[in-house]
Amino acid sequence: MSSIRVFEGFCQKNLFAKNIPFLPNGLSVRKFSAQPPHSAQKMDLSRLEVLLRGERQKQPELKSLQFGKVFSDHMFQIQWNSKDGWFKPRILPYSQISIYPSAAALHYGLECFEGMKAYKDASGEVRLFRPDKNIERFQTSSTRLTLPTFDNNELLEAIKRLVDIDRDWVPAQRGYSLYIRPFAICTQPELGVSPVHESSLIILCSPVGPYYPEGFKPVSLYADSLNVRAAPGGVGSFKVGANYGPTVFLQKQAAGLGFSQVLWLYNDLITEVGTMNFFMFWVNEKGEKELMTPPLTEGTILPRVTRLSILELARQWNQFKVSERNLKIQDLIKAIHEKRVIECFGAGTAAIVCPIKGIHFEGKDYSIPLDPQNSSATVGPLTQKFADTIMAIQYGEMEHTWSVKVDRFQY
Repeated sequence: MSSIRVFEGFCQKNLFAKNIPFLPNGLSVRKFSAQPPHSAQKMDLSRLEVLLRGERQKQPELKSLQFGKVFSDHMFQIQWNSKDGWFKPRILPYSQISIYPSAAALHYGLECFEGMKAYKDASGEVRLFRPDKNIERFQTSSTRLTLPTFDNNELLEAIKRLVDIDRDWVPAQRGYSLYIRPFAICTQPELGVSPVHESSLIILCSPVGPYYPEGFKPVSLYADSLNVRAAPGGVGSFKVGANYGPTVFLQKQAAGLGFSQVLWLYNDLITEVGTMNFFMFWVNEKGEKELMTPPLTEGTILPRVTRLSILELARQWNQFKVSERNLKIQDLIKAIHEKRVIECFGAGTAAIVCPIKGIHFEGKDYSIPLDPQNSSATVGPLTQKFADTIMAIQYGEMEHTWSVKVDRFQY
């Protein structure tokens, strides 16, 4: 049975400093075990302690929402160390955290995260979209960085419990959602580069608006042949901060040249679009209509849940060939010249799909059709179909196993 307490007159600044230390009492620097834990360890949510905010925050107007700027009332937190395993899990008021300045996450990038959303359907029920896939990826990212593993079902329950407590923060309007950000950081206060033996896993929630509040806005891309996002054998296929921070400078440069995103290349192979997967619908060299996306085999591409969903839907529809294969930027340009490209788009959690209208490569601009049958269209029919289908599932308008309801828990 979970325990529950309410903090009246909760002081946001002092939560961790005075009431709930970031590192549990008695936790000290310890020598790393020669056998770090790799098997899933139990968090034991029967010990969950729920500390409710005494006075709920005033929620902003939906139209004013900006991505990741506002956070819900509560967060989930659990610490871990290699000697004792997982400590008591807590849901507590959202606040600052206290961390040693020597914590390894601040120096060596020992942190990973996830991004998923909760949606409210027409009957007021809250739903998650394929949360098991996000949790599987989070597990993989954690393992890659020697962060502690966990039981996937327990983490899903932790997410559900947090979302249930803050379900009033899930917007009721279609197109809006509650963004969920689980992340794990190495907290051991030492400057040596070593495997993780102290860490913290935290889950935050943030209400967000539609990516395109006034309809689709197709993007133009700067194809970068000099810089790479990831290389084979690296961490491009894991959701770690090291894949994102170094791209900000290049994204800023592309924006300064008038482009919306960077089209990432590796040895001229197309990999990703900004922070999205790349898709192209075209007539291939054999005259077949084909939806294609670069494969995950090289380890340079993040296996996003939206990517997987698009591929699975397309294969279920069975209306055209569906492939995961490499594509060189030169082959894309050749297909554009030969008018074989039907439409291109990026795919990810934030936008679902993002139409691509053009690419700049080595000093030249190449236009990509949005809808060959409609010159005024801002999105192609297939891109629109994927968006409509996935949104219908997310908001419970189409019954599907991918949509998971959030239970109402008793504490």
